Amino acid sequence: MLIGIVERLRRYPVKSLLGEELSAAEVDRRGLAGDRERALLDLATGRVASAKHPRLWAGLLRYSAAATADGEVAITGPDGRGADETELSETFGRKLALITERPPGATVERAVPEEVLARGIEAEVSFTVSELGRAAPEGGFFDFAPLHLITSSTLAAVNAEAERYRPNLVIRAEGEGFVENAWVGRELTIGPTLRLRVVVPTPRCAVPTLRHGPLPRRTGALRIPAERNRLVPLQGMPELPCAGVYAQVLVPGRIETGDAVRLTGAGVRVN
Repeated sequence: MLIGIVERLRRYPVKSLLGEELSAAEVDRRGLAGDRERALLDLATGRVASAKHPRLWAGLLRYSAAATADGEVAITGPDGRGADETELSETFGRKLALITERPPGATVERAVPEEVLARGIEAEVSFTVSELGRAAPEGGFFDFAPLHLITSSTLAAVNAEAERYRPNLVIRAEGEGFVENAWVGRELTIGPTLRLRVVVPTPRCAVPTLRHGPLPRRTGALRIPAERNRLVPLQGMPELPCAGVYAQVLVPGRIETGDAVRLTGAGVRVN
């Protein structure tokens, strides 16, 4: 069943930095080529730096990363100049290392989103610690699974830019908001060969509310999902604000903007 087309493709070469727009990309079981292959490691804590803890790391979203032709990554600061781990360490007052291999059991700190909404990004708030990539192959710095999808329907419902949710694929789809909830447990075919399995709704943290480069803060990017789309992503978890879905790669392939997206298989109910 045809459900939409690929409207945008996005890649994030360094976790929690701004990403780049693509017109086409190869996708294998580790996700979109070049996506989240690097991260900044806080050497004091041994944890991966993530804007999910805004008081410490919201400023990462002022920097952008782009893959280079030789397989490296170029990081650009808010002033347009190149930046490296030394400059980033000085900026954030913490010793950082740009790493390419995910350490066993690598974790990030996730501030409780409701506390960030209520008290602001500079406040001391509670946080949880979560392991990266529990539904992803080894390698890469994915929050959960190797691909993140969101629809134009959901973006319209939350009245927010796609960049705030950091998806790999924006799919233009009809419907009145959060239509991808119904894809959980089902398979998608995209273009001639790519096949995905949608595994869970994507729980949202405080990141969508933060400044992203020139985009200002927007608390509604979290508040609206919290009001309209609270789901249980995985058994044993509480209801959380969700927008978008995570997917695993069943059959690799090339993807381009404009590719048709088709839905197959029976879904599972999300509460």
